[in-house]
Amino acid sequence: MMKLKDCEILLTEPRGFCAGVERAIGIVNRAIEMFDEEIYVKHEVVHNKNVIEELTKKGVVFIESLTEVPDKSILIYSAHGVSKEVTDIAQKKNLTIFDATCPLVTKVHFEIHKYARENIDVILIGHNGHPEVEGTMGQYKSKEGKIYLVESKADVETLEIKNKKISYVTQTTLSVDDTQDIVDALKEKYPNIEGPKKSDICYATQNRQEAVKKILDLCDALIVVGSQNSSNSQRLKEIAIQYGKDAYLIDHESQLDINKLGTSKVIGITAGASAPEHTVQALIRFLINNGAKMSNEEIAFKEEAVVFSLPKSLRQ
Repeated sequence: MMKLKDCEILLTEPRGFCAGVERAIGIVNRAIEMFDEEIYVKHEVVHNKNVIEELTKKGVVFIESLTEVPDKSILIYSAHGVSKEVTDIAQKKNLTIFDATCPLVTKVHFEIHKYARENIDVILIGHNGHPEVEGTMGQYKSKEGKIYLVESKADVETLEIKNKKISYVTQTTLSVDDTQDIVDALKEKYPNIEGPKKSDICYATQNRQEAVKKILDLCDALIVVGSQNSSNSQRLKEIAIQYGKDAYLIDHESQLDINKLGTSKVIGITAGASAPEHTVQALIRFLINNGAKMSNEEIAFKEEAVVFSLPKSLRQ
């Protein structure tokens, strides 16, 4: 195995857990403490393999269909949110619900409800199949309006909307730059389109993207600690690739091929918003054991002080 001779490690700040992820994991752990019965979670509570493995060891059962949940059980909604159909089924099954939906996703849901009541057509910018998108699409219930999903500027070109009242919302974990390109295309095609007063892309997603941009000029390669199904982690990797850098998205240091990093003088490290800090520290130890050293340079983009509290029923 090649050693990382004269290679420095440069950390981004902020990185790792955001307030929404902290809250979601906190809700599951608090429910485990409070109830001596099986805890079910709709979908992965957050998209991180390490987190899910740790919670599964504690007895948490992750499910995709509510048919897997016995009546009158405890169910937690994931941080990505769920559709109205899911909440209706949960009510019929008399489930005890704890909602771990990120408050910033809930904000988008409220926007959807407002537009639906006013029969405004909604364009959701997001990734097809992502649970947040499925939940958000499933919040739109209107007598006359419709909701559309677009993933790219090419999708905008094929849109045919007759309703004069149109608005757009976005998935919270998208690339800021790519999303702006799509919004610009929508505004060009539909000059009267309305949008959120404040960007739907969450503060943590934006901060982690800006922090990565800040160090890429100093790096030969970027390692993103996060899972493959983590949208915000994938965006961090994509940004590095767009800057012409080698980029790797890993859950664990064992997934890294040191030989590919052998010529790197500076390796940047960041972590997606659902990646635990202990996985970052394990990666750093691995790189140091293979010849790398920590950089004396400290580069921080922005300090985060956002905290989302647990539901009242779990704080008592």
